Amino acid sequence: MIYLVRHGEAAAGWGEHLDPGLSTLGQEQARNVSSTLLSLGATTAISSPMQRCRETAAPFAEQITAPLEIVGAISEIETPGHVVDRVSWLRTLMQSQWPAEMTPWREGALEAVNALPDGTTVFSHFVAINAIVGKILDKEDVLIFKPGHCSITILERDTSGNLQVKALGQ
Repeated sequence: MIYLVRHGEAAAGWGEHLDPGLSTLGQEQARNVSSTLLSLGATTAISSPMQRCRETAAPFAEQITAPLEIVGAISEIETPGHVVDRVSWLRTLMQSQWPAEMTPWREGALEAVNALPDGTTVFSHFVAINAIVGKILDKEDVLIFKPGHCSITILERDTSGNLQVKALGQ
């Protein structure tokens, strides 16, 4: 199994801060998801370089006493250079299908996750998790589901080694 965890509640919303940490509630969510991951058998972790993901991963990394690997491929969606207003662009994007210019980012996120050993937890973002799940399900809509803060989406490998979605995060 591979576990995709959306970061905890951020201390600031998108558009308010480029790289916020966690709110007080987000810190509590991170502690709670850490316990759940341990009970599921998660053994290692990687994180987006964004502060809210690293802070969400920290309690789990401390409990497994393993270093937290930072992986850029599972970070926030990259904003194309021509975009001036990221917030408006994201709102529009989430109501559409994946544009061709986002294909390399989307495929890179899935490739990074596909290369992970079972038992790995991936601390990432709403859109990145949707991108990975959408690629696995062969869907082109940007918004596949709405994973809540610190929700756990579970992936498993079939007999051929291909990733399948076992459970979507709540």
